[in-house]
Amino acid sequence: MFFRQIFEPKLAQYAYMIGCQKTGEAVVIDPMRDVQQYYDIAEQEKLEITAAADTHIHADYISGLREFAERGVKVYASDEGDSDWKYEWLIGSNYNYELMKDGFTFMVGNIEIKAIHTPGHTPEHLIFAVTDKGGGADQPMGIATGDFVFVGDVGRPDLLESAAGMKDVMKPSAQTLYKSLEKFKSMPEYMQVWPGHGAGSACGKALGAVPKSTVGYEMNFNASLKEATSEENFVNFILEGQPEPPLYFARMKRDNKMGPKVLRGLPIPGKTETSKLAEFEDNKKVALIDTRGREAFMNGHLKGAIFSPLDKQFNTTAGSFVEEDQPVFLVIDEENLEDAVRDLVNVGLDDIRGFIPVDEYEKWLADNNAAVSIPHLFVEKDGDKMLGDDAYVLDVRKASEFAEGHIEGAKNIPHTRLLERIDEVQPNGKTVYVHCSGGGRSAVASSLVQRYGHDVAYVDGEFDKWFNEKEGVAG
Repeated sequence: MFFRQIFEPKLAQYAYMIGCQKTGEAVVIDPMRDVQQYYDIAEQEKLEITAAADTHIHADYISGLREFAERGVKVYASDEGDSDWKYEWLIGSNYNYELMKDGFTFMVGNIEIKAIHTPGHTPEHLIFAVTDKGGGADQPMGIATGDFVFVGDVGRPDLLESAAGMKDVMKPSAQTLYKSLEKFKSMPEYMQVWPGHGAGSACGKALGAVPKSTVGYEMNFNASLKEATSEENFVNFILEGQPEPPLYFARMKRDNKMGPKVLRGLPIPGKTETSKLAEFEDNKKVALIDTRGREAFMNGHLKGAIFSPLDKQFNTTAGSFVEEDQPVFLVIDEENLEDAVRDLVNVGLDDIRGFIPVDEYEKWLADNNAAVSIPHLFVEKDGDKMLGDDAYVLDVRKASEFAEGHIEGAKNIPHTRLLERIDEVQPNGKTVYVHCSGGGRSAVASSLVQRYGHDVAYVDGEFDKWFNEKEGVAG
């Protein structure tokens, strides 16, 4: 049996290619939108991708299932859950597909894939038990667990409410997840666990960085599973302290359910002339994403530009700060363009019109005296400025971090929800001091605050250390 775990670091996402080397067939489980990467692997391994399957309707990225279907690959999707949780784009289509209920099995060569219904994270969620019958096995060696069980955690059951906007489903979903975990507990301890995400994903609160595990190990050391001694204990534990989901999660749920736009390949935009920058200045109908480093952006950028550096948070920042169907232009050097485009289309930002090389952008700003800046402060020496009467403090940490200690009177809006709540930022002429715990989130958030017309200062540095040394400023 061929097995390959394929990791996407910016979304901390795992896809799996499992193949039968005797017949040369392979399946891809939980593919991302740029499916060419899987064809490249299959070609290297002399395999043919004959099937693709999703564990559930994903919220954190656009699935590649439809791209595979467009290429004639047979696709498998869940038929569990109620009518609100069906793959609408598949039902009644001309694609080669099968809808799966609990216990459904299909073969990829001599490899058996068995679907097991595990609701809780979402109502339709399935996991896939994999048995290498060509190798003589009559029991599964492992399970692709999707967003059901991770290394060190389980899939969060609050997203239907916190991201998709459904009311009063958080607690019932957690109760359902508790019942689903009984299936996991009954599995042999030797079975391998192949999760859908790793550390850094917003689909859980304590995911491990180790890429694989076993049922036995998770039963002994997974904090969420250890709390599953009673339904009440588990529900209270799993719902407490979950991070606010990025703003784009609701769109991903909708698009993966109704059918994402078909790409048929990665779109690579052409170069945009710098003369167009005059049209982008202070124009909120266009998203000019500045991918340069932090210092370069703070020192000078086009008014209204969105700061989203090419780091592990690029998808999350862009997905949370760019509105749906908004034309996107990138300030980026050409050697980084393909990676950035891939990141954007993975979170459903498809309308990428062009790019402007960094040196040409900076030259145009200087030649036209068009650069604006954001004061870059350091909490260790400038923190007291946030305590003055002329300061409006915007704390963009998670609500759970804010609850542990914050500046009295500070406004808390987690940075991944800032766009939808930007009207709540009402400084009444005061400078908006934007801070987080270490400077990364506040850097990108300060650009959005400035984009919406406020006088802003970016506060860098170790806020918690500074705060703990102060007295009388906690809320």
